[in-house]
Parts: sequence; C-alpha cells; structure tokens
Amino acid sequence: MSAQCEVVARRAGGAPMSVFERWLTLWVFLCIVAGIVLGQLAPAPFQWLGRLELAQVNLPVGLLIWVMIIPMLMKVDFRALHEVRRHVRGIGVTLFVNWLVKPFSMALLGWVFIRHLFAPWLPAAQIDSYIAGLILLAAAPCTAMVFVWSRLSGGDPLFTLSQVALNDSIMVFAFAPIVALLLGISAIHVPWATLLFSVLMYIVVPLGLAQAWRALLLRRGQASFDAALARIGPWSMAALLGTLVLLFAFQGPAIEAQPLVIGLLAVPILIQVLFNSGLAYVLNRALGEQHAIACPSALIGASNFFELAVAAAISLFGFQSGAALATVVGVLIEVPVMLLVVRVVGATRGWYEQQGARA
Repeated sequence: MSAQCEVVARRAGGAPMSVFERWLTLWVFLCIVAGIVLGQLAPAPFQWLGRLELAQVNLPVGLLIWVMIIPMLMKVDFRALHEVRRHVRGIGVTLFVNWLVKPFSMALLGWVFIRHLFAPWLPAAQIDSYIAGLILLAAAPCTAMVFVWSRLSGGDPLFTLSQVALNDSIMVFAFAPIVALLLGISAIHVPWATLLFSVLMYIVVPLGLAQAWRALLLRRGQASFDAALARIGPWSMAALLGTLVLLFAFQGPAIEAQPLVIGLLAVPILIQVLFNSGLAYVLNRALGEQHAIACPSALIGASNFFELAVAAAISLFGFQSGAALATVVGVLIEVPVMLLVVRVVGATRGWYEQQGARA
C-alpha cells in the first residue's frame, strides 16, 4: 500500500467518535419533534419548499443531500482497492453479506413484518412504500461511520479502508439493479429512468465531485486535506438533521395519526442489523480470519449508507412517503444498535480466537 493510503487509513481508523456522533439518536429524535411542531405551526413555508423542484428533484433536499454525502465520500481512497488481495476471506465475507444476503434478507423481513404481521396496525396505502424504504436502506453499505465502528472494535484500519473503497465501487453499478429487482419482486413499480437518475444524482455525481476535491486537496499536502475534512465534516451531520426537519414537517400528520408506525418499522431494521453482523462475524471465524478483520467485515455488513437511502427514498417516492419515513427510522436506531454490535464483537474476542483461528 502507498504511504499516503496508509496515513489516511490510520487516521480514519483512529478517529474517535465525537460527542455529537455518539448522541446522534438524540439529535434525530429532537429533529423529529421540531419538524412535526414546525410543520403544524407554520405549514406554508414547508409547502413552498416542497414545491421547489427541478426534474422531479426537490432542490433544497438535493442540496442538503450533496452537502451530507460529499464530505463522507472524500474519505474513500480508491487506491486501497489493490489491498483486498491481502485478506481475500474477509473481503469475500463482506461482499457475500453486503450484496447477496443483506438486501434480500431485508426484503424478506419487510414482507414478513410489514406486509403481514404488522399490516393491521399500518396504513394500508403505505405498505408498499414502507417496504421500498427498507429495501433502499439495506441496498447500500455504510461508507463513513464504519471507520468509527472499526476503530471502536479494534478493527484493522487498512482492511476497513479497502473494503469501503470496494463496496463504493460496486455500489455505483449494483445499487440500481438490486433495488429494481427487489422492488419488482415485492410488486412495487419504480420507473427505471427515475431510479437511474437517483443513482446519477446521489452516487455518481457526488462521488466524482468528492474524489476531484480530494485529489485537489492532497496535491496541496496531507495537512491541507486533513484540515479541510475537519472543517467540512460537521456539514454532513448538519445537512442530515436539516433534511430530517423538512421530512418530518411533511410527515407530521401521518405520525400523529399513527405514532406506533416508527416502532413497527424499527423491528425489521433491528433484526437485519443483528442478523447480518452475526452472520459475517461467524463466517469470518469459520474461515479462520483474524478478529481485527472480522470486526469491520461484520460492522459494514450491519450498518447502512442511510444518507443515500434517505435521498433515494425522497427522490423516488416523495417527502410524505412511507419510504422516506422508513429510511429515517434507520437513522434513528443506527448509532445505539451499532454501538451494541461493537460491544458484542469486542467482548467475544476470546471466544472468537478459540480453536486456533488462523491469522
């Protein structure tokens, strides 16, 4: 690996979780309350913002999504891709869980819980939309927060960087087909043109801009790059919270009518996180992979690129859709659940390394 890749990986892996990130669930909850209250007290401004569209893209939300995603994508170093050969088993587990298990297991959980078990307590008109939101949430693996989870669990930062770069490369080409396939299986129709436009707007373009900005900063030196990331890093969270306020200003009436919806949507998401992290963790152990590799492999399989999911849900189904609400529930429970997973993989290291797990 190049010296620059190694520096980036070490710094990403060593970055602690900030107080703001650790309490993200609280900020999300406060944004939910603020959005609902503001939507009721001053509906006219939010309705005006909702009408600011160009080519079916809400301009305020589109801007917020780019501000949210670009700083995260700047952390990805695609020169680390050649490093995947150093841990073929761990990468193999990561790809298997992320692309062959995770989206399909979420579609199954949505079918079981949302379409059947919980259907009597959910608005019938939104059932398909809720399932679509869950599929969008599971179809894109985590890009940024996985560095934090890896660091907290003692994961190998070089492996973490390489698997993020590989997953982001695959996501450009696989996100739309997988989403279209699973929505089709679930009898949910989404025009291909709209789905591809979402991929272009919320994956390809921001990824290109982020990498161009990254290259420009690195030409000025690593210190310049680190300083820029430190300045723009808070933009992502601020933009995410702003998007949530807008979304819940529109979702307020539906939530007030059926407040149980958020809890019901959280059930399949919680099961999916625990199932996929456990599966990746056990598979890595069965294949004899190191614990420091198994940790980030399990964690990226459990967490989601929820910023992309929120953006795609709003673009495809609208602010007031069940899909948008389902993706936001993913944001709501991501941090506490992932901290639980981090604690479990850390506490079970002794068990993992029993029976001569091969280095």
